[in-house]
Amino acid sequence: MPRDLSSILIERKLIDEQELKKALELEKKSGVQVGQILLKKGLLNEIDLLTAVGDQYNFPVQLKLEVQNLQTIIDRIPLKYIQKYRTVPYSVENFIIKVAVMDPQLLHPLDEIRILLSEYTIVPVLAPETEILKIIHNHYEKKADSGRESGTHVDFEEGLEFLDELQDLQGSLDLANEAPIIKMVNVILSNAISDRASDIHIEPQEKEFIIRYRVDGILHKVMSPPKSIQSGVVSRIKIMADLNIAENRLPQDGRIRIRFGGKDIDIRVSTLPTQFGERVVMRLLNKSEYNFNIHNIGFKKDLLKDYLKLINLTNGIILITGPTGSGKTTTLYASLTDINKEGVNIITVEDPIEYQIDGISQVQAKPKIGFGFAEGLRTILRQDPDVIMVGEIRDEDTARIAIQSALTGHLVFSTLHTNDAPSAVSRLMDMGIEPYLITATVRGVMAQRLLRTLCPECKKKVSIPVKALREVGMEITEKNKTISIFEAKGCKECLNSGYKGRTGIYELLIINEKLRALIIENASLDNIRKNAINIGMKSLRAAAFEKVLEGVTTLDEALRIT
Repeated sequence: MPRDLSSILIERKLIDEQELKKALELEKKSGVQVGQILLKKGLLNEIDLLTAVGDQYNFPVQLKLEVQNLQTIIDRIPLKYIQKYRTVPYSVENFIIKVAVMDPQLLHPLDEIRILLSEYTIVPVLAPETEILKIIHNHYEKKADSGRESGTHVDFEEGLEFLDELQDLQGSLDLANEAPIIKMVNVILSNAISDRASDIHIEPQEKEFIIRYRVDGILHKVMSPPKSIQSGVVSRIKIMADLNIAENRLPQDGRIRIRFGGKDIDIRVSTLPTQFGERVVMRLLNKSEYNFNIHNIGFKKDLLKDYLKLINLTNGIILITGPTGSGKTTTLYASLTDINKEGVNIITVEDPIEYQIDGISQVQAKPKIGFGFAEGLRTILRQDPDVIMVGEIRDEDTARIAIQSALTGHLVFSTLHTNDAPSAVSRLMDMGIEPYLITATVRGVMAQRLLRTLCPECKKKVSIPVKALREVGMEITEKNKTISIFEAKGCKECLNSGYKGRTGIYELLIINEKLRALIIENASLDNIRKNAINIGMKSLRAAAFEKVLEGVTTLDEALRIT
């Protein structure tokens, strides 16, 4: 008889009783297991849950899977089967096969594998989903289809299920529905997901068309298919996104929903006519993996403490700044999730709504019909909100309504496109907002960037002269002549880039009395910035340098991003 998972989690002090009580109530209503609820809410991480479940069922746990002699059995197990149940053999030795499973209660797939591989002894182990998917993608799916130029390849017909039905088209659309074109589009999408890409670029040139993936913020060329299939590939994507396939003179926006490896992927599609054909950019949003937890997005302890004070105020404006792709939306969603309580009415107006958050009313702005951020904000104020989030302050009208909202007792979150936190003040002034209104409402500004983190498999330690580090602005107190940091090398795990994953760096400007006085006096941006640093604001570059000294990233990456 398995032990009670809730008791194990409490014993290990992984959650408190209040959090558990809420999760158990939600389990009764939704039917979702309590462990998955805690995981989705960010109250528990995958490893802690896995080891607790292993303890519950007295099941061995393997956190990292090492593949061994898999080629001897890989052809004997149907790909669809392991994709469906995520029960995957990964090691063969002396007629013993180790099989990774996600759920120790799911015995049927193990029984089937025992029948298929009857001459072997099957030893099941509990493993993280990410490890299981990695083996499925890198070994089983790669074996199923080896036609990709750059290495890891996925057979999309096995791994992808379209949620939206596709219509049959006639005439000039026939090419888009031919099997080679369908397979090519499937390959483009599947490998982008497997390679952790955030965006796919399809770029027509004069004599070729290029496919590039953005991985960890950097674009990589992955293939250059024949020019002859360019129009077919673009047409196929437009069909999937429910766009007008006959319109190739105007830009269009659409959306595709797919299921890959059991996970829902939302793809935003944008087309743009160019001289050599339509350019397509697709933004990939993995709806199954988002976890908006303010404690897990890279905040340092002191910074988190200050930021939590800001977001728990009852009124004022909190701004998040940074360029496109710097993680502003993630920070906003994490902030709203943290203050999302039963007694708080939170309403947002966004363009687009990237993720749905339970308990928050989210409104889609539609500028084409005259319902932009300003109009949405005016309407929200009549809905008795406590907290408002405006996707972006783009103009004076939106800025003034946000300020009026803050003055009348609401807490307002929004974003601005500025290079650093102090620049948000001058940006609002440029919009025509008077300094006294800025000082009366803006409580704090958070500037941020996403910094690529070193690949743990191949990072290389090097010695750098302290003098050279000081010359680029690092504050080094070491008395030694050299100091050890890491540099990027490159391996198969990180697509030979030397980096794998990203983390946030932050610059938090809290508006205090001294800064208010400077803003009222219309002080220069440099003056505001110097005073902000003097009273404790850590610049983005200083935050990036800290990551270098901690061995999280490289000096080159810190200088590039700041």
